[in-house]
Amino acid sequence: MTDTRTTPPREAPPGARPAAGRRRGALRTYWPHYLAISPFYVLFLVFGLVPVLFSLYLAFQRWDGIGDMQFVGLRNFEFLVKDSTFWLSLYNTFVIWIMSTVPMLFLALVLAVLLNSKVRFTSVYRIAYFIPNVTSLVAIAIVFGAVFSTNQGLINAILGSLHIGAVPWLSNEWTIKLVIASLITWQWTGYNAILYLAGLQAIPTEMYEAAKIDGAGPVQTFFRITVPQLRPIILFTVVVSTINGMQTFTEPQVLFGGNASINPNSGGPGQAGLTAILYFYREAFSNNDYGYGAAIAWAVFVVILLFTAINWRLVQRRDKGAA
Repeated sequence: MTDTRTTPPREAPPGARPAAGRRRGALRTYWPHYLAISPFYVLFLVFGLVPVLFSLYLAFQRWDGIGDMQFVGLRNFEFLVKDSTFWLSLYNTFVIWIMSTVPMLFLALVLAVLLNSKVRFTSVYRIAYFIPNVTSLVAIAIVFGAVFSTNQGLINAILGSLHIGAVPWLSNEWTIKLVIASLITWQWTGYNAILYLAGLQAIPTEMYEAAKIDGAGPVQTFFRITVPQLRPIILFTVVVSTINGMQTFTEPQVLFGGNASINPNSGGPGQAGLTAILYFYREAFSNNDYGYGAAIAWAVFVVILLFTAINWRLVQRRDKGAA
């Protein structure tokens, strides 16, 4: 015999609301909070995400900034691969990055170790080392241009007092790169030193005491305790230095862009200081080729992403090997 009885519907517990109702209720409850944080997302959308997406769209167009856009597909990237000036700018960027990053991080680590020792006026030193990072980069570049001037520069004046011939700092291929790298090193060494100092202060003193009891010297302690413990911070500084180094622009632009005796935005004689971002600026805003400029910008982004991934993998392998 078939049971024809039906099960009565289950009643919702008192006070229960549908999911849609709960979402609307949460929105009414928390709308002041959403409103408070909305300016950041609105500004990021207008000045961050939309321009990035538009630049990606622009990389497949030919546009002078005024007329109609013309879709060219991958032609901008095809020309980019064959463009010798782009590869020269990329080469200059890599050389300047290496010449600035290696001494910068080494000096930062040395300064952090010195500050971590028991010295007086540590807070004063921290502020002094951090000041270059918050100083106007344009002003710094102008000062460096005057200091390294071939005819009336302070450096050549000192060399002349020592009966040493003047050095063409801003007209030789390698000295141009050296001046730009020195400027970057001067600006960012203190910032990285503060980061390393924070990491050093987080290392337990018991580790150093145990190493001292085992007979480890200062050099062994540095390479077997300090460096391994600072590895995450070192990775962070290398990644940040890679990103900043690949975006070098203001230094060569201020040093050489305003000099009427040479081609503006060329990066100096022989284009020795022409970086990838400076080349992007020249193509987009000087030559009014915004499509090709966008292609250069995205190529630089891919290079930065690749180098960041390589640095991360290298550190991860070392961590696994140490484990």
